[in-house]
Amino acid sequence: MNKYNFSEPRDRRKSGCVKWDDVYYDDLIPLWVADMDFPAAPCIQEAIQKRMEHGVYGYVHEMESYFESVQQWFKKRHNWTISREAIQPVCGLVQALNALCRSLMKEGEGLITQAPLYNGFFPSIDNNNIVLRSNPLIYQDHKYTVDWDNLEESASLPDSKIMLVCNPHNPSGRIWTREELQHFADIAIRHDLILVSDEIHCEVTPLGMMYTPMALIDGIQDRLITMTSPGKGFNIAGLGIGNIITENRQLRERVSQALWRNFVPEVTAFGVVALEAAYREGEEWLNAVNEYIGENYRFLKDYISNNIPRLGVTRLEGTYLTWLDHRAYSFSSEEVFERLLNEKHVRVSAGTLYGKEGEGFMRVNIACPRCQLEEGLRRMKDFFTSLD
Repeated sequence: MNKYNFSEPRDRRKSGCVKWDDVYYDDLIPLWVADMDFPAAPCIQEAIQKRMEHGVYGYVHEMESYFESVQQWFKKRHNWTISREAIQPVCGLVQALNALCRSLMKEGEGLITQAPLYNGFFPSIDNNNIVLRSNPLIYQDHKYTVDWDNLEESASLPDSKIMLVCNPHNPSGRIWTREELQHFADIAIRHDLILVSDEIHCEVTPLGMMYTPMALIDGIQDRLITMTSPGKGFNIAGLGIGNIITENRQLRERVSQALWRNFVPEVTAFGVVALEAAYREGEEWLNAVNEYIGENYRFLKDYISNNIPRLGVTRLEGTYLTWLDHRAYSFSSEEVFERLLNEKHVRVSAGTLYGKEGEGFMRVNIACPRCQLEEGLRRMKDFFTSLD
């Protein structure tokens, strides 16, 4: 029996919580922004409590135990050997990506990535006047695959500089196979691109398909920048902690200068201790929460199949974010979003939030107690049934 009770609802209203308080209805069911409605692992709560009792919360730097915990975690869980000097801690990975785009690219140069695309990346592109070269994913049989010919063509353009790969991919839920990762790497090498691999959802593998770090792919290390964080997997995104991992010394120095020149926030006292606790003692909790999310996904699939059969469910491999296909209904993603929110008080994420390639889809967060998910789905059934 699972010793962690993920089924007990926690009241997050009026706590400054983005997920619950951004739009207020007394009976709101929020299934949108990417955090879980579960308390963090007990080991993390205990580590924060101990640090809180110290009473002094000034500037901090990482002790050697921090770097050891990162190294030990990724070696044990993912067979990835990381050198101590390759790890650069940061408070915010989105801010770090903005700094990398600003420092590693010139205005008008191209960044290539798969679409639909996590919406948090768009400001890094827009703010720095660089060109987004969308590599639209191919959707077939409830699963996305890469258009390799399109990717090769974009990579071959002389002003393309960075390839951004999201693994697991947000919002589609794909975990790229080793063969696919090798293909990404080969194209980046062939066209002399820096490859930035966003792996912040890497610990969320609810159906047991483990991800492969891009760093394990042959030939890519000299041009690879990897972004990792325990924020998603351990539900501590609000503590702002992550790492930029770069093994190549020259590239690492460019990354370090980018972070410094662009004032990327330094780590916080509570973020540091939370990461160490998660990586040293949190594996049992992580396995349990993955199992619960996997059960939620199976519940969602069965419920939709039996009650909203015209709604398509994309195959989930990684993340706790399901990607639902409502193109059988004659309403835009924005219309579905607005009507679900205002008529049924269910908040999802409109597919077009992730670019024009997301039209006809919506993203639904299933990292919540089963009763909350069930009520949200019941209201969605009422809504879509009224459209039939």
